[in-house]
Amino acid sequence: MNKANKKTMVFGTFDIFHKGHENFLKQARKYGDYLIAVVARDKTVLSVKKKETRNKEQKRLKVLVNNKLVDEAVLGSLKDKYAVIKKYQPDVICLGYDQNNFVEGLARKIKDFGLNKTKIVRLKSYYPEKYKSSILKNKK
Repeated sequence: MNKANKKTMVFGTFDIFHKGHENFLKQARKYGDYLIAVVARDKTVLSVKKKETRNKEQKRLKVLVNNKLVDEAVLGSLKDKYAVIKKYQPDVICLGYDQNNFVEGLARKIKDFGLNKTKIVRLKSYYPEKYKSSILKNKK
C-alpha cells in the first residue's frame, strides 16, 4: 500500500450482513483510499452483547474478505481491543451510529499510540428500523 493513501478503519460484528452494513462500508470508504474492517471476535461479542452471534467469526470475516468495498478484513484481538489500531495506524476511524462499546476511551487510546492526526467520525444510520442485525435475527 502506498504511504500517500489514507487508511480508514471500521469495527463491527457484521453478523447477518445486510444493506445497513453495506451502507456503513460505503460511507466509510468516502473517508479514505484503503478500508480496513475489523470483525469482532465471538468471545468479545458474547461478553459485550451477552449473546452469541448467529454466524461464527470465521464466516463473518470471510463475508468481509469477499466484499469489494473492503480492502482488508481482520479479526479483532482477544487480548487488547485497541491493538489493531496501533498495528494499522488508521487516518480515520469510522463508527456506526449505534456503536457505543469501546468508544469511551478511544480518543485517549489513539493519543497514547501517538496517532494525533487520526480522526474519529460517526456515520449516519441507514433505515435502522429495518436494517439492524438484532431486528433481522428476530424475523428469521
